[in-house]
Amino acid sequence: MLRFDNIDLRRGSRLLLNGANFLVHPGWRVGLTGRNGAGKSSLLALIAGELAPDAGDFVRPRDWRLAWVRQQSEVSAGSALEHVLDGDAEFRQLERELADAERAHDAMRQAALHERMQTIGGYAAHARAGALLHGLGFSATDIHLPVADFSGGWRMRLDLAQALMCRSDLLLLDEPTNHLDLDAVVWLEDWLRRYAGTLIVVSHDREFLDRIVTHVLHVADGGAEIFAGTVSAFERKRAERLAQQQIAHERQKAERERLQRFVDRFKAKASKAAQARSRVKALERMTEIAAVRVESGIEFAFAAPTSLPDPLLTLEDVRVGYGERAVVEQVRLSLRPDERIGLLGANGAGKSTLIRTIAGSLAPLSGSRTPNRGLVIGHFAQHQIEQLDLGATPVAHLLRLQPGLGEQAARDFLGTFGFSGERALTEVHVFSGGEKARLALALIVFSKPNLLLLDEPTNHLDIDTREALAEALQEFTGAVVLVAHDRGLLRAVCDEYLLVRDGRVRRFDGDLDDYARLVLERDRTSDDAPRTSGDNRRDARRERAEARQKLAPLRKEVQRIEARLAMLESERSELAAQLADPQLYAGDSTARIADLTRQQGHVGAEIAALEAAWLDAQAALEEGTQPTAG
Repeated sequence: MLRFDNIDLRRGSRLLLNGANFLVHPGWRVGLTGRNGAGKSSLLALIAGELAPDAGDFVRPRDWRLAWVRQQSEVSAGSALEHVLDGDAEFRQLERELADAERAHDAMRQAALHERMQTIGGYAAHARAGALLHGLGFSATDIHLPVADFSGGWRMRLDLAQALMCRSDLLLLDEPTNHLDLDAVVWLEDWLRRYAGTLIVVSHDREFLDRIVTHVLHVADGGAEIFAGTVSAFERKRAERLAQQQIAHERQKAERERLQRFVDRFKAKASKAAQARSRVKALERMTEIAAVRVESGIEFAFAAPTSLPDPLLTLEDVRVGYGERAVVEQVRLSLRPDERIGLLGANGAGKSTLIRTIAGSLAPLSGSRTPNRGLVIGHFAQHQIEQLDLGATPVAHLLRLQPGLGEQAARDFLGTFGFSGERALTEVHVFSGGEKARLALALIVFSKPNLLLLDEPTNHLDIDTREALAEALQEFTGAVVLVAHDRGLLRAVCDEYLLVRDGRVRRFDGDLDDYARLVLERDRTSDDAPRTSGDNRRDARRERAEARQKLAPLRKEVQRIEARLAMLESERSELAAQLADPQLYAGDSTARIADLTRQQGHVGAEIAALEAAWLDAQAALEEGTQPTAG
């Protein structure tokens, strides 16, 4: 296991961990959470052995094989396939030793090496590496290209595949989904759920974490606490605890003020001196209960568009592509002000190309693109933050868009995107990736668009900022077309989905869970797909539809349980707040206290029973949605 005993960890003058104590047991899949700058990446570096604790002891079993994917990628020589194969160090070593033994004509040595190669599954290594690359979105021709030919985001995918190739006991992942599309995220979740080792992963994608982790390790204010369950469950529990802490803080504050008033009033009177001294001692004995600190201060605000023409824009029989090569054909799309559309599809299917065509930055190969008078587009491209001037401040960026705006008005606007005080006058080059993404969004929103085209806007954004963005988009009165690997954002914003696949754009009749099953089924059957007849495909579709129909009552039951749990959690919080109210204990309220306590017990028991029922129903759903063998 991983053992942390009284760990202090500093980066420069900042104390990230102060006396942290916790254990991580073998086989746990741990989501490492906390605000940007809380020390998550530094903690991974400590676990990997690249940092030493400033105090305390950290123990990692010596025989554990480590695989680690950092946020920064390094370019290596060789092809993509060779780069991934390097992840299995023992396989590579056996390859070299076998070559030496063959050159030396040492038959005994070759036999021993072949036996070991068989034991570790080395003869399937190339197939395993190819499957990893395929799952992460690489085509059959891509895998033979040099690593240097790929962009930074794709090199991060190669590094991830290399880490997954390692037959590791401990896998450390730092923001693995940042450069993945939704299809690759779904595939990675499926892979990580089947990973047998110990996993510690940092991610700002709550749904991704909820689907893979067994435990949560939260880092905040120099402390670290570990919790069994999902991130969403942890945050509910933590919110309850923080609410109780704030109530206790207010209660203690009132008591301290009461005692202090007595001391101030009677300390000079001899007759009350003893009582005053006892109050002073009581004040000294009180352990200070800290007020709750609000972690998130980001609140996006999208100004209402100046006009909302209907329709905003129309595409009629449009061919989308580059040069003479069409990526998507026969696109017919009419965007209205109240529409919220999510684009689904595998990497390379043409989602970004379609968005660029809608934006007008890429002309259609044929067909017509008709914008309505008054159309104002806000386009956040995948690499939007690279367009920022690193030497300019947020205020300078905004004044370039509207020179007569004035510095104070610019600062007021930027404050709604989290750039308040001196941060609005800080050069962009010192910003984190999340701050740069927020600034890029702010500059787009400033023009008061009535059509927002967002292509992976959440890369680098933390959980709180993603939720703030989702809330702002829900209130936005214009139209939204969204490409994102963050299903939480897609679920919160989109009313309908379009599937970009096989050169066409079609309405997707299903939800994101249906799409995830489609991705995994396609991945598992991709080798057989060219040999599958049309009849067989129709039979498979019919069988999947029948399976979905059989599971429909179970899904409804899960939804009913979740709705009831939400009500009960609210009721439990209200009861706890009432029981924590100092005024409840001021008079003769014994019967009221007993009644509230009894209600709290009943609610807690019902929550426990419903949570057990929810787990059983989820297990039945997962079993029912697994593909059958044969």
